[in-house]
Amino acid sequence: MTTPPPQPAPQIRVIASGASFNAWSSLNDTIMGGSSRAGCRITDDGLLLEGDVVSEGGGFVSCRSPVFKPPLDLTAYRGLRLSLDGQGRSFKFAVACRDGVLGLTELIPGGLRWVSTVPTQSNGLTVVEIPFDQLKPVVRASPIKLPLRFDSSCITRLQLLHSRFGDDGEANPGYRSGSIQLLIRSIEAF
Repeated sequence: MTTPPPQPAPQIRVIASGASFNAWSSLNDTIMGGSSRAGCRITDDGLLLEGDVVSEGGGFVSCRSPVFKPPLDLTAYRGLRLSLDGQGRSFKFAVACRDGVLGLTELIPGGLRWVSTVPTQSNGLTVVEIPFDQLKPVVRASPIKLPLRFDSSCITRLQLLHSRFGDDGEANPGYRSGSIQLLIRSIEAF
């Protein structure tokens, strides 16, 4: 009996949309003494992050996925596509992976994340494709200069932040404090 050849992966894999956002939660600068307040809730159009961003003492709000168990294996894909309404703000998309560096990154407070800046249009839908090879390693808002390689076979969490800092650790030019509404319509692997 011969084994049939492996089937190619679909061109698109939906990671989150609609009700599949149900386990996502907010994480804000209050974990480090800030006073920003925002929460996530599901709407008919996707996941809505709404609240108030306060620069003093922190300056970020975010929505993040639950920890994926088992981790997502996206080796058959080139990157992630986000569809969102972001009011012209720039966001930071962060991806966490199971540690492949002998467990060393688990010793780093805040952990290692792979990030990319996501600019949005001032009105309506923005669709952004983030190739895996363009993600940059950071710890908190500081870039890591070690020769690390992103591993798309073990993605453990996704997060979208509106932060004072961009993916390069410098000031985010698309940052605004005050009232915020971010609608994440979908996240797909492409």
